[in-house]
Amino acid sequence: MVNVGYTLMCEQAGPKDLVDHAVRAEAAGFDHLVMSDHYYPWLESQGHSPYAWSVLGAVAHATTRPELLSFVTCPIRRYHPAVVAQKASTIGVLSDGRFTLGLGAGENLNEHVVGGWPHVQQRHEMFEEALQIIRPLLNGETLTFSGNHFDVPDAYVWDRPERPVPMAVAASGRQSATLAAEYADAMIATDPLSHLVDMYEEAGGAGRPRYGQVAICYGPDEDECRKIVHDQFRWFGMGWKVNADLPNPDAFAAATQFVREEDVAEGISCGPDTERHVEAFKKFVDAGFTHVALVQVGGDSQPMFLDWAQEELLPRLREL
Repeated sequence: MVNVGYTLMCEQAGPKDLVDHAVRAEAAGFDHLVMSDHYYPWLESQGHSPYAWSVLGAVAHATTRPELLSFVTCPIRRYHPAVVAQKASTIGVLSDGRFTLGLGAGENLNEHVVGGWPHVQQRHEMFEEALQIIRPLLNGETLTFSGNHFDVPDAYVWDRPERPVPMAVAASGRQSATLAAEYADAMIATDPLSHLVDMYEEAGGAGRPRYGQVAICYGPDEDECRKIVHDQFRWFGMGWKVNADLPNPDAFAAATQFVREEDVAEGISCGPDTERHVEAFKKFVDAGFTHVALVQVGGDSQPMFLDWAQEELLPRLREL
């Protein structure tokens, strides 16, 4: 049975609402909660972007059952990897061991706030060095590290959960899938690609969790859902290479100005039809993902979505 998750999307809700949504999602029966880690929203119309790690701490305290996952944190610019290890371990303690540290190579949108965005080869090198720093610190080792991009003269994380915080690494191709298999305990992806799962398993990740995420927009009026998706998620189909390099919401607005409502609705299921949303979710299950988190597009609709999910959607997903 697939592990069903709910996304606490910082770009579309404020910190108090996110904690409330987490509590409601636990009551609805979701198995895990994933949280985005942004400095900016993708588009101004989303309207939010609180500090994810403060919210994660509150969610860890306010819930007792669901697994928690950062989806995903970039440890190469905005955060030093040694600090990432410290705060991940703290969330591990607060959550009584329910937290997994999800990591990825990041987007210019969030990382440029502390300086220039490295070119792709450099940031991949930085990301691997970050993994080499974070892993031993999570495991309770005292670390001295000197690399091409990071230096850690002397670091040790004092407060850690009984079991070291697991790591999950975002993958989009063979290189990142191999990194995930070498350094992490799980893989993350945002597209339902079976060949990505195959590459991860071939590189040594067989038997480990594979986390996916699917965006939907449930609501009684399909036309209204399509408008919401176009207003807030029209960046969704541009692909990783574009999304990783645009610097701010204005740039995303300009890049998507000619995207039509029907273009976005082709990739995101909209409206009241439960089976349509089940089919969108099932693509990840069929591709071999073990954990799949739903994103309900539209901050104001979360309570309605969670009530519907408890009554109708989750029972259907349990049958997959």
